[in-house]
Amino acid sequence: TIDPDVCTKSKIPFADVSQVSFFEGQEAEILFTTHTIFRIDKIQQIHDDHTDRLWEVHLTLVGNDNHELNTLTAHVREEVNLKAPIRGWPQLAFILLKVGEPAKAEKLYKILLQKASSDKERSDYNHKLGWAYDDMGEYSKALSSYEQSLEIRKIALPPNHPDLASSYNGIGWVYDNMGEYSKALSSYERSLEIRKIALPPNHPDLAVSYNGIGVVYDEMGEYSKALSSYEQSLEIQKIALPPNHPDLAASYNGIGAVYYNMGEYSKALSSYEQSLEIRKIALPPNHPDLAASYNNIGIVYRNMGKYSKALSSYERSLEIRKIALPPNHPDLAASYNNIGVVYDKMGEYSKALSSYEQSLEIRKITLPPNHPDLAASYNNIGMVYDEMGEYSKALTSYERALDIRRIALPPNHPDLASSYNNIGSVYDDIGEYSKALSYYEKAQEIFQKSLPSNHPHISHVKRNIDNVKKKM
Repeated sequence: TIDPDVCTKSKIPFADVSQVSFFEGQEAEILFTTHTIFRIDKIQQIHDDHTDRLWEVHLTLVGNDNHELNTLTAHVREEVNLKAPIRGWPQLAFILLKVGEPAKAEKLYKILLQKASSDKERSDYNHKLGWAYDDMGEYSKALSSYEQSLEIRKIALPPNHPDLASSYNGIGWVYDNMGEYSKALSSYERSLEIRKIALPPNHPDLAVSYNGIGVVYDEMGEYSKALSSYEQSLEIQKIALPPNHPDLAASYNGIGAVYYNMGEYSKALSSYEQSLEIRKIALPPNHPDLAASYNNIGIVYRNMGKYSKALSSYERSLEIRKIALPPNHPDLAASYNNIGVVYDKMGEYSKALSSYEQSLEIRKITLPPNHPDLAASYNNIGMVYDEMGEYSKALTSYERALDIRRIALPPNHPDLASSYNNIGSVYDDIGEYSKALSYYEKAQEIFQKSLPSNHPHISHVKRNIDNVKKKM
């Protein structure tokens, strides 16, 4: 599908050949000159009773004089030549990683690894395999591949070589996804330390390290440190990268996550939308990072009480993830979880419970037993049971969430406070007011240490304490 209004504004030569087509009058055909460039806006399957191979592709004509596109294209070519200097299969495999096709990249890298003839090739292909496995949600395989690459590089390279920093960064990313935040932070900091010595001060890889550190601090509940790291990353990227580079989108996305966690939803939404706009331009329409943007925008809308917008964003995210990811990928679990939250808020408890249980089943398969996301699933299932008046089931789920969070999170993490608050709520509902007060006060103590004074969670738990005291 090509919008003719856009064609008429373009400098690219084209001709309407519908009247001379073999199917005269039945097809609206337009013939474009060679080297015409289109941006793929959307791909959707055409439902047909006879085949599942029909697709409709929505294209936007892009002129060759588009400065931002030309700059981004030149940078991508330069990056591909730098990160995958061997032409042919190695470059194709790297491009597949960059466009969000890790399963295809993995197949190529496994073949390349078997044929590798030097330590450099073996270390590079193991590193890229680690990247592919991480994107596929296969974290133990990812860690193994990254560590094999690191061992080769430690022997073959000087101690401050940039490739060592890349290895530590990749290992940090895997530990982060596994919920082992202290190990992730340690790896990211080793990567940053090497890059500060080996690279110019505005090198894009320094921004990658700051971004990773920001992610970990955000997940550990240290929001001011997270915001500082993301902003350092963004400042470097603004200097070093084209304005529509996907790494800029990652920084805006991270900044949005921090603002969201601090309860500043309008700032979060603005940052997430900046990230989405870049990703729409720079990435294929079914890239997992686009799904992440829609997911995050949905989270903000949910917390602003705009449930229909939230559900729409979550469903767009899930649609992309079903196409782009393996069936048990943790990000699919996140989508089902978030859809469950919206149904919960809308009072559709059976739909919410079904979505939460889909999420939990995936997380049980793919994540370590004490991963924070498992705690989130048990917590959310507990909330549904609580709202349905099934208090014993609610308490069991909440306590499982709390047990995991005590192991996985720092002692003043806001999610621990949420668990204490929720357990207090159940005791409040069943009339055990002294127990309720004890849990509410634990929640209040952590919230006051970890969140801004105007955060809605603080006022909410204060109301709970006031109400339970009146009942006593």
